[in-house]
Amino acid sequence: MAIINSSKTDPNKILPMQYMWARQHYKDGLSNNWTPEEVSMQKDVEQWKSDRVLNADERRLILWNLGFFSTAESLTANNLVLAVYNHVTNPEARQYLLRQAFEEAVHTDTFIYCCDTLGLDPDEIYNMYQTIPSIKEKDDFVVNITQSVFDPLFTTKGTENIQKFVRDLVGFYVIMEGIFFYAGFAMMLAMKRQNKMIGIGEQFEYIMRDESLHLAFGCDLIDTIKVENPDIWTSEFKDELVDLIRQSVVLEQAYAHDACPNGLLGINAEQFSEYVEHIADRRLDRIGLPRIYNRQNPFPWMSQSTDLAKEKNFFETRVTEYRIGASLTWD
Repeated sequence: MAIINSSKTDPNKILPMQYMWARQHYKDGLSNNWTPEEVSMQKDVEQWKSDRVLNADERRLILWNLGFFSTAESLTANNLVLAVYNHVTNPEARQYLLRQAFEEAVHTDTFIYCCDTLGLDPDEIYNMYQTIPSIKEKDDFVVNITQSVFDPLFTTKGTENIQKFVRDLVGFYVIMEGIFFYAGFAMMLAMKRQNKMIGIGEQFEYIMRDESLHLAFGCDLIDTIKVENPDIWTSEFKDELVDLIRQSVVLEQAYAHDACPNGLLGINAEQFSEYVEHIADRRLDRIGLPRIYNRQNPFPWMSQSTDLAKEKNFFETRVTEYRIGASLTWD
């Protein structure tokens, strides 16, 4: 039984399992369980309402990130439910996809929680994918990559169609979740390091932890399809994927300059741009493509910010922080 192009309806074949990496990702996802209401937002509300804590650039950065992520999570969920689940036919991989779909719902709920708690205008936040060019361009880019697999007549039969499906997986797992999310993660965690909007910062830590698992699953899925369908991995196709990732880096760098034009206490848009290049090389490595940038990580603290297994005072933390997937690696 292959990971694609097998029976979509046989309910009796989840045992014995063939892809134990998919099972492990599912178990790690369960260990990461959280909900946004667990995170206190009281200090965030006080800071947001104060005229002395946040300057105009910091408020802009927060709004831009809430605006991008609020719709990007929905796009990702739609892709999972309407495209990926339909064409990935292996039962244990599908079980993980169901878990991921739940996590995307939690992430969507997180931005509802943040908007409601801070008293933000939902029309402003949820329409930024149309009103802010650098957000719209990122969303449009991913949607354009993946249009063909949403065709109800699309199948993964044949080399060309498998390539289209892998392009979809690269678009959502590698580019959307693995590149387009990470400048925003770095911005919000940089704010948290300055003791500003720490509730939202903690929400982003939890989302980033989930996204690292999503990315790992997506890359393992891509690699498995490559192994089982070696004819798809042509020089031309690899060049096409590298070019898409190169284009995505340009778009994410434009977004970084748009969301954070004047920097934050020694951290500026150029450093966020360098971080995006560093992240892109890691993504290229992960799916067997050549590096482009060879850029050092300008934010080594990112791994520390998301290491939720670090020791804390028991009475100042939550039980969920002690339960993480042991195989995760942080960027």
